[in-house]
Parts: sequence; C-alpha cells; structure tokens
Amino acid sequence: MEGLSISLWILVVLVVVALAFDFMNGFHDGANSISTIVATGVLTPKQAVMFAAFFNFAALWVFHLKVAATIGKGTVDPELVDHYVIFGALCGALTWNIITWFYGIPSSSSHALIGGLVGAAVTKTGSLDPIVWSGFGKIVVFIVVSPFIGFMFGGLLMVLVAWIFRRHTPARVGSWFRYGQLFASGAYSLAHGGNDAQKTIGIIWLLMISAGVATTDVETLPRWVVYACYLAIAWGTYLGGWRIVKTMGTRITKLDTVSGSCASMGGALSLGMATLAGIPVSTTHTIAGAIAGAGAAHNVKRVRWDISMHLAVAWVVTIPASALLASVFWWLGTRILKP
Repeated sequence: MEGLSISLWILVVLVVVALAFDFMNGFHDGANSISTIVATGVLTPKQAVMFAAFFNFAALWVFHLKVAATIGKGTVDPELVDHYVIFGALCGALTWNIITWFYGIPSSSSHALIGGLVGAAVTKTGSLDPIVWSGFGKIVVFIVVSPFIGFMFGGLLMVLVAWIFRRHTPARVGSWFRYGQLFASGAYSLAHGGNDAQKTIGIIWLLMISAGVATTDVETLPRWVVYACYLAIAWGTYLGGWRIVKTMGTRITKLDTVSGSCASMGGALSLGMATLAGIPVSTTHTIAGAIAGAGAAHNVKRVRWDISMHLAVAWVVTIPASALLASVFWWLGTRILKP
C-alpha cells in the first residue's frame, strides 16, 4: 500500500479491533432495539434479534455518512491522531462496554468510543488541545438533550394515541398496536444502525487518514469499510445483549403494545433526526428517555424513577471512565505496537 505510514499488520489489527468494537456495540446496544417488542411478547427473542439485525444493516442504504464525518473530524484534531490513539480509544471503549454489559448496565457505546478517543488523544499530547470543542461540546450537551427529546416524543405520541383511539376499548387498541409496534421497532432499529455503525466508520476513516491511505473527504472512503461496519453491528445485534434487555424492557416501566410502540417510535424519531443532522447521539439514552416518557404519559407512578436515576449516573460516568481506560491502553499501545 503506497504511502502507508505504519506497518500493514498494525493497520489490519486496528481495523479488526474497530470491527470488534462495532460488533460489541450491536451486542451491547441491540437490546435497545428489541427490548420493547420482547417485553410485550410481540416477537420471541429469536425473532426480535433477526428483525433488528436486518434493519440495522438496511440503514446502509438510507443514511449519508454525516455521523462518520463528525467522529472522523469533529471530535479530535485528525492531525494529532495516530495508531496509538486509535488503539487506546478502541480498547478503552471495548473494555467499558464489556464491564457494563456484564453488570447489565445500559450505558452508551457511542459515548464510550468518544470518551476513549478524547482520553487517548489528550494523554498523547498532555493537553486539551486535540479536542475539537465545537463537535465534542455538542456531543456532551446531547447527553442531556437526547433522553429529554426521547422522553418528549414518547410521551407526546402516547397522548396522541390515547386521544385518537379514545372511543375504542383498550383490548382492541392493544391488538392493533401489535402490528404498530413492529413498524416502530423496525424504524428504531434502522435509526440505530444508521447512527451507531457510522461511529466505527468514522474511527476507521480516522485511522486510514493517519496511516496516509485515505483523504479527508468521507465520500472517498472505500465502500468495504462501510459494508463491514454495518455487517458487524448487525451481527452483534443478532447475537443480542440479554442482560440489558431486562433493564430496558421491564425495569424502567411496565410496557404494553401501545406504550411499547410509542416508546420505539419516539426513539426512532429522535435518532433519525440526530443522524440526518450528523450528531452522534446515544441510542441508549434516547430509547430509555422514550420508554420513560411513554410510561409517564400513561401513569407517572408506573415509571421507576430510581432506576432512571441510576441509569443517568452511568451515562455521566461513561465518558470519563472510558477516557481513563483509553489512557492506559494508549500507554500500552506505545509499548506493543511498534512499526
């Protein structure tokens, strides 16, 4: 590969690690896509993961690479990124994902990756200079904004549905919304794939820029990178993250087909808007907010606010925790990834 500034084996290893993170992203966050339809019994767990994985991959043909561009150029300065930074970011994010998956905590894979990237870059330079504050600040703000938007959409949709179907019995409406929930969950899975797969695309693109084998125009990125990332997240979703399904589907609030449909569609609308705007938001934050919003619109007392607060603490901790882990892995990478 002409112009390659690092060893080919290092480039290959880091691409594989990036795809492993993408797989773990689907495995970890796939629960967000399927938690509502599993909790309400619309689909069996096996059917649900196949359904979600299909739409994760289908997002390839729906969304442009705006989120990938934000990750690649809008989080840290690409000129200060090298293979050690990429290694630290990916390993730090992977480690945090494994820890939170083991304990069944639905943290954000997206923020773990962003925290890892910032932590490794800052450790390399010893300063905050690598951070692109316009992009990173927007991501930090959306830690609060995305669950709030999901909450509002989930609640408003629940109120709207209650008004439209006010003359029908709950049993009849519930039977109709078994089909509505499939549509809403499919839309959410589509938006999930579109937002989250692009984060790994952005990381691989950043790696290829630092290696001297890619330009700073995201549209020139080799298509194999795009296909591989969408396939990896879909495969991870297919294998599922069952520890987290229980938290998202049953512990925040009790869902039925109507509230489950409103929660999934609220999350889908929030994610879709963010993806079209090129904002890498957390799918976990968004769906958790939408579930709480749908539950609160039905009955405020049905929402386990204590569980929601515990989740919020995990969300706040994710970026600094993954940044710290990435710092350790950056140091380790400088010792083992010699050209």
